[in-house]
Amino acid sequence: NIKDWPAMVALTDNLVLRCVSEIHDPVTTTDELIPSGETSSYRSNPLGLAEFTLSRKDPEYVGRAKEIQKVEKAREEDKKLCDLFPEIHKVMQTIKKDFPDVHRTNTGFGSTIFAVKPGDGSAREQAASCQKVLGGWANIANEYATKRYRSNLINWGMLPFLIEEGELPFKNLDYIFIPGIKAAVENKTEVIKAYTVGENGLKEFDLRLGDLTDEERQIILKGCLINYNRV
Repeated sequence: NIKDWPAMVALTDNLVLRCVSEIHDPVTTTDELIPSGETSSYRSNPLGLAEFTLSRKDPEYVGRAKEIQKVEKAREEDKKLCDLFPEIHKVMQTIKKDFPDVHRTNTGFGSTIFAVKPGDGSAREQAASCQKVLGGWANIANEYATKRYRSNLINWGMLPFLIEEGELPFKNLDYIFIPGIKAAVENKTEVIKAYTVGENGLKEFDLRLGDLTDEERQIILKGCLINYNRV
């Protein structure tokens, strides 16, 4: 039951994320993100372990994450997304009305979750890595429960976004477009413009990444710590 880590691509110029889980509990623990106990036999099987991600909190998460991951895999294989994924074609058409230069060659696809305060409890890096191998590009939170969980997200190439408390500008299963995210990480942009993609166009809102060291920025840009250490 020992498997290699799947390949992880570098951060693209832009991102289209689908929110595949929305958790409004005051705190989300690492054990809720990836249960211990029954998963112990999968410790050396990243994809096998990932099947249990959020299984107690949101049983629909894994399937939803895999659906948007299919889009990214097709993009990496240079397939025509509009032919394969009609919903993604609509999303891209909406985005291109305001951002005509957006294309599958410069825009990655993946998932994110929203949680009020994720990462409490034990310092289990699988709480982040399991999201990553299912195509996760980010978390969006009001705050992070521990520095360790936030660091684990970064080490797995995931963007630890912060959003102000209050009514969310998106809901579960919405698509979120983040233009220029690679440049924002490189240039240490404090406020990052993001957009909910809706039937009536794009709705702007603000995200932040908080403090990141230069090394952490490079890890995110490379796609994960594994990629960073290979260079």
